[in-house]
Amino acid sequence: MTQRVELATVMDRLAVDGLVTDYAVAVDDGDWTAYRRLFTADGRADYRSAGGIEGDAAQVAGWLSGSLTLFSMRQHLIVNRQVRFGILEQDAGDTARLQADYINPMRFAGGDDTSTAPDFVCGGRYAFAFLRTRDGWRLRKVVVEEKWRRMSDQRAAAVSD
Repeated sequence: MTQRVELATVMDRLAVDGLVTDYAVAVDDGDWTAYRRLFTADGRADYRSAGGIEGDAAQVAGWLSGSLTLFSMRQHLIVNRQVRFGILEQDAGDTARLQADYINPMRFAGGDDTSTAPDFVCGGRYAFAFLRTRDGWRLRKVVVEEKWRRMSDQRAAAVSD
């Protein structure tokens, strides 16, 4: 590999990694305009394993906007990122896939205002698919595979009553 190719690969990796961070920030901040801009025109997201929907970015942003109002605080931590470029046959390096684990502590809205601790935490794995466009890297697909969730004992008791 030449230094130029290696530098381009590093730049692509940073861009894809930045897009994942932008995704987490958009969801946590409830910035649905920014969320939609992260996707290609035909980009899709699948939240079914977490009790959500599968659809295009606009549909999913609408669903997230409504369902996440339950939480006054959200924080995605996306870790163990594994990036692979040019997965498709005869690809010139304009696609990428990233698999990453997540943990997502959240705080229910309208709860005990004296505590800032999360009372709902879930975790799992993301599968991201990217496409290089004229405007830079964009998401083609996001699949959430929720593996676990936990509510605080206090909140779980309130929900079961």
